Amino acid sequence: MPSARSRSPLPWSSLLVASALLVACGGSSEPAATPATETTAGSAPAKAGDTASPAAAEAPASGEVPTTCTEKEGFCVPPAGFVKKLCGAFHPDVALALFAKGSPWTRGYLKGDVEAWNASGGVSSGDKLLFDEEVIVLVRRVSDAGGIQVSGAGASFDVLRWDGTCATLSDGEMTTKTPPKPKAAKLKWKDLGEATQTKLLEDAGVAKINAERKKECKGVTMGDVNAKCVKAVDALSLAIVAYVRQGGEVPKPAALP
Repeated sequence: MPSARSRSPLPWSSLLVASALLVACGGSSEPAATPATETTAGSAPAKAGDTASPAAAEAPASGEVPTTCTEKEGFCVPPAGFVKKLCGAFHPDVALALFAKGSPWTRGYLKGDVEAWNASGGVSSGDKLLFDEEVIVLVRRVSDAGGIQVSGAGASFDVLRWDGTCATLSDGEMTTKTPPKPKAAKLKWKDLGEATQTKLLEDAGVAKINAERKKECKGVTMGDVNAKCVKAVDALSLAIVAYVRQGGEVPKPAALP
């Protein structure tokens, strides 16, 4: 019969094998946690400082009146979200701010008289766009599936007029070459906000012409008005445009709803 000493290696070897298995099982638990950590990091929500895609940046249509360019195919235009709000209604006070001297927006000028219509579906003026009328380029569209072109058939523009309405022009109806004496859509005093009117009346020239308008029109702004009233209304519109073009200040409009 074997002695007790000869049987002692068996229990020790069994313990060594068991220990090795425990170490192996314990070591496998650490790698298992690594994929879970990587998955969590990869699915973390974006932080405020993360760069958003152009589509995401356009999602919340801002009504804040912009002051800096969005460069698109050589044109300096306001952000698309703002343009959608602008052309969906009638904003004469905003127009004065955008046409201010030194504003960066690309100007266009009419090559001839054109009927006013708004492809965006918003308000359009009953007055034609006239030869040499100054507008601000808002959007350039092309029907060509090959993409936006600098010129060519099928292109159209949405533009802003001095009176605060938007209009749609074909590519051949507008140029960016400044004429000797740019014209402007007629402004109506009653359409301007109180803050804008107050600021404009700080200019002696505008105030004088407005006083003449009130005298000649006697509170009547449409319908059966005399020739002197019509002349005074036109003179006031020209005076306001000249004031803004020469650098006259207008209040910053509130954000568009």
